[in-house]
Amino acid sequence: MSIIRFDKKELGNLEYSLQREVLSTNRAGGYMSTTIVCCNTRKYHGLMICPVEEFGNENFVLLSSLDETVIQHGKPFNLGIHRFPGIYEPRGHKYIIDFNFNPTTTITYRVGGVILKKEMLWLHTREQLLIRYTLLEAKSDTTLRLRPFLAFRGVHTLSKANVYADGHSYPVNNGVKNRLYENYPWLWLQMNVPNEFVVGPDWYYDFEYLEEQSRGYPYKEDLYTTGFFEVPIKKGESVIFSGSTSESNPDELNSLFETELAKRSEKTEFLPCLRHSARQFVVRRGEKAEVVAGYPWFGRWGRDTFISLPGITLTQGDVKSCKDVVDTMVSEMKDGLFPNIGNAYNSVDAPLWFFWTLQELEKHIGKEEIWSNYSGKMKDVLKSFRKGINDGAIEVKENMLVWASKPGYAFTWMDAVVDGVPVTGRDGYQVEINALWYNAVCYTLELAKKFKDSEFLEEWKDVPALIKKSFLELFWNEGNGYLADYVGEGFQNNFIRPNQVIACSMPHTMLTEEQIQKVLLIVKKYLLTPKGLRTLSPNNPLYKGHYEGDQPTRDRAYHQGTVWVWLLEHFVKAKFDLYGKGYLAEAKEILSNFEEDITEYGVGSIAEIYDGDPPHRPCGAISQAWSVGAVLRINQMIERYEKMKKRK
Repeated sequence: MSIIRFDKKELGNLEYSLQREVLSTNRAGGYMSTTIVCCNTRKYHGLMICPVEEFGNENFVLLSSLDETVIQHGKPFNLGIHRFPGIYEPRGHKYIIDFNFNPTTTITYRVGGVILKKEMLWLHTREQLLIRYTLLEAKSDTTLRLRPFLAFRGVHTLSKANVYADGHSYPVNNGVKNRLYENYPWLWLQMNVPNEFVVGPDWYYDFEYLEEQSRGYPYKEDLYTTGFFEVPIKKGESVIFSGSTSESNPDELNSLFETELAKRSEKTEFLPCLRHSARQFVVRRGEKAEVVAGYPWFGRWGRDTFISLPGITLTQGDVKSCKDVVDTMVSEMKDGLFPNIGNAYNSVDAPLWFFWTLQELEKHIGKEEIWSNYSGKMKDVLKSFRKGINDGAIEVKENMLVWASKPGYAFTWMDAVVDGVPVTGRDGYQVEINALWYNAVCYTLELAKKFKDSEFLEEWKDVPALIKKSFLELFWNEGNGYLADYVGEGFQNNFIRPNQVIACSMPHTMLTEEQIQKVLLIVKKYLLTPKGLRTLSPNNPLYKGHYEGDQPTRDRAYHQGTVWVWLLEHFVKAKFDLYGKGYLAEAKEILSNFEEDITEYGVGSIAEIYDGDPPHRPCGAISQAWSVGAVLRINQMIERYEKMKKRK
C-alpha cells in the first residue's frame, strides 16, 4: 500500500488538492509537473516541459495540459479542470475517486457506471510522455476524447493569443504533429491505436494560475488547441497517448510503456520516496552530468550542487553520478571559482564546498583517487583565493582569513538582492566562508602530506594555525557564547544566524567541544524548528516569520527568518560528533518530522523552505536538492550510529 494516496474526499476539496503537486522527470532536463487533480496552478506546470537546444537549453512548456472526455450515449463528461476568471471549468476533479503515486502517477475517475484509470509516465533519457488509459468498468459503448492544449513558451513567461501561431496539424501515423512557432521542436501527438483527429484550431483564453497571482506575477495565459482525438474504448481495454519531440512507432508504445513502468522504483515508504526524488535532481545531457537545484524553476547552481551532491547520490551508493557531476563542475572552473547560476561565477562558497564534497566522496573511492584526479584543482582554488579574485572582491588577507565584499553583490548563500541592494549584506569576513576555508586548507594539507607534495606543504603548512588564531579572535564572542555572523571594517555583526553551525560540523573545525556546545545551545534555542533552522532569531527586529507576497517581499524574508532544511544536516552532524549514540533519539525525532511532508506540498519530496513561524508552512520550490539530500544524510547518520549501538 502506497503512503502517497489520496481519497475522493481529499481530491474533491480544491483547497486541499491544489496545494499538492506532482513531479516526474526524464533525467535529461525534461519534466512533467501539475497538481494531483491535474489543474495547473503555476506557469511552471505542464505535461511536457523540455530544454530546447536552439534557445540555450532553457526549459519550455510545449504541452500544457490534456483534457479527457468520456462520451456515452452522445453525452460528454469532461474530466479536465482549469481555472478561468472566477470559476473552475470544467470541474473534472469531482469525478476523481483515487490518486496513487506508486509506481507512477495514477488517477482513477468514476463517471456514472464508467471507471477510467489514467497512468502518466515520463520516459527516462527521452523527451516523451506516455499516458495509458484503461477502461476498468463500463456498461455502454464508450468513446474517449483527448484535447491537447499547447503553449510553446518559456517556463518563466506566459502564452498570449497571437496571429503568428501555426495552427496546422500535420498527419502522422496514428496522430498529428504540431509546431506553433519556428525554431521550436515538433511535438508529435500519437496513439497506439487508430483514432480520429478532429481538426479545430482555436485559442482558449484566460487560464489563471493562482500560485503566480499570489507570488505577484502575471497569471493569465491563453492556450492553443489544434483539435482533439477520439477513440472507442472497451471495458478492460487500454489505449496509450504519446507526446514526444520525435516520432514514435505506435505498435511499440504498449511494450515501451510496460518496459518503462517496470523500471520504476517502489515508492511505498518515506525513504524510498526520498531516494526516488533525489535521483530526479541528477540530469545528464551528453557528456555532462549536472544537478538541478530545485523544481520547478531552478536550474543548475554551483553552490547547491556541492552542498546537495553527497546526500542525493552517495547515501544510496551512486558514486558514479557523484563523480560525474564533480567532473563536470571541475571542467568549468575558472580562476578558482565554479559557475553558480548559468555562467555567473559569483559564489565565494561553491569552491570551498567542493572540498567538503571531495571529503565525502573519498569515503567511497579513497584518498589516492581524490589526490590523483583533483589535487591540481584543489590547489588552484587555494592559490586563487590567496592571489585574489575579481579585482580583490574575494581575497585572503594577511590574517589568512577570506574577505568577500563588493557593492551590490551578495557572494554567500544568503544572496537575495532587492533593488540592487543585498538584503543581508554580510560584506567582509563571513563565518561559514572561513570555516569552509580552514577545512579546505587542512584537507589539502592532509592529502599533500600523505602523498609527499613537499612544495605545497612548505608553502601552506603554517597557514591553518594562523587561520584559526585570526578566526577565533574575530568571531568568537565569549560573552555571548556564540560566533559572530560576519565581521566588517571595524565591527562585528552578532545577529543569531545559522551560518555558525557550519563551523561546528566540518571535518576540520577550529572550535573546541565546549565552544561547539555553546553554539549549538544558542542555535537550538533561537533557530531550531521541526523543519530546519531559521535564518534569523525571532527576537531580531528584522525577523520575518512568513515567506509570502510578491518577489521583493519574499526576498526580504528569504534569509531573515525563513527556515531552511539543508542547514539541519550540519546541526545534526555537529550533535552526533559531540554526543554519538546518545543523540540518536533526538535525531530520529527530527527525521520523523518530515514523514508527512511528502504528502503535503511536493508529493514524494521535500520543499525548499518553510515559514519561520509555526506551523512552518512549506513554500518555495516544491522539490529541492539540498533539502532532500540533507534529510537523506540525517537518515544515514542515524543508521550509522544505530549499527554502532548494536555492535556494543
